Amino acid sequence: MAKVIAQETFDEIVKENIVEFSMSVKEAKEETIKQFEAQGIHLGNIIKDLSIDPETGVPLITISVQALKKLTEAKDLDPEKICPHLDVVIEECKISVPHRVLAAKLGAYDCIVRTLDTEDNLNAEVLLKLLGAANAIVNKQPDVFTHVSLAVALKHLKSATDPTVACDLLKWLQKACILHETNRQMIMEEALVIPTFKTYLSRQEPEVIRNLCALLRYLILDDDIRVEFGKAHEHARQLASASLADITQLLTKFKSEPELVSDLMLTIASLTVRNEFCQTVEEAGGLQFILDAMVEFPDSVKIIREACKLIKALAGNDVVKLHIIECGAAPLLESALNRHKDNEPFARHALACISTLALRESLNSKALFETGISETIIQTMKIHRTSKIIQRNGAWAVRNMVSRSRDQCDTFIAQGVEDVLNQALTDHPSIIHDVKSALRDLGCKVQLNEEWKATSEIQIKND
Repeated sequence: MAKVIAQETFDEIVKENIVEFSMSVKEAKEETIKQFEAQGIHLGNIIKDLSIDPETGVPLITISVQALKKLTEAKDLDPEKICPHLDVVIEECKISVPHRVLAAKLGAYDCIVRTLDTEDNLNAEVLLKLLGAANAIVNKQPDVFTHVSLAVALKHLKSATDPTVACDLLKWLQKACILHETNRQMIMEEALVIPTFKTYLSRQEPEVIRNLCALLRYLILDDDIRVEFGKAHEHARQLASASLADITQLLTKFKSEPELVSDLMLTIASLTVRNEFCQTVEEAGGLQFILDAMVEFPDSVKIIREACKLIKALAGNDVVKLHIIECGAAPLLESALNRHKDNEPFARHALACISTLALRESLNSKALFETGISETIIQTMKIHRTSKIIQRNGAWAVRNMVSRSRDQCDTFIAQGVEDVLNQALTDHPSIIHDVKSALRDLGCKVQLNEEWKATSEIQIKND
């Protein structure tokens, strides 16, 4: 078993080399590493790149955390005294997760949260620095976020008039949600959370709305492998029931802000997890806005990509699916895919959107086909031959379009779809079932394997 030492032991030897032997910080670290490695000690658990005070040999983060504790205990929150120490914490925490773990271990996070909780009239500069440090420590270390942290964040959210402060508070909650289902559930179980979020939807600052949208999306993540069953769908239902119509109406309010529009569409698509929510979005003017945005921003890949995602989500409702095509989505989709077929991320979403719209709807399939989209689909699949997702989504689109509209098969085949699909069979064996389904519905020659066959007769006796 390899021998290990504590971080404190390593730091003490570095300090000794600086103070006792007048070494530079770099020399002291190199000499300390050599000493321990010569003794067969494993240093994988040691942070070797801490910033060190060249005079005292003590890590700057240790000095600053100790100073923060003294200043906050003495209620001395003079910006000129406390902000430099908070800057040190922020800069050190930016380096790596181990630095953030060390900062929390030294008590920096608890000190910051306690100060935010107990001090009601904080200087604006100090408040921003405290929030910046809290964000820096929680980043990829959500375990330190507690009920107290949540109460403090909500307390300041309710009174935050400065948009920068509001954004930092929302980012704090965002970071607490990533990879942490317990925190997400804790936030959603707080009674004041949704009412507070709803008040923020009436804010005029685009950046505040963007950060709120990001937080809503993080609250419906399902990325914590430590939890067997999460509540992503339940959280989405709660948030959508309370705010989906309001968020949809923001599309029109902020139509001159392309970045915010794309964020809003992504958020709406993420929250549209039930049949009735699709109708909610349409009734709030969301569908017409999407189509108008595709006309107004034809060269914005980001906006039309999010539009395709949202159209796909809305098509989960069969009535809305028909309305999408009736409102003129088919030529817009063909034009967008034709214009940006070289863009792989966009193409995969556009093909998925087309396949969803055509699924079990012969009228939709006919409308799409009449735009000439069949050739565009085939050309897109040819361009992205190495992309498994493009080949799979393209096969879905072809299959769904022809499955109830057999008159389209001859056109698809004449345009070369059979060769493209057969090539996908060779290049991407993992999507063989999807590709063969498309070939089968096209009426092409395809070898269908019998997955299972009984090897002997089974007799059932009635006693």
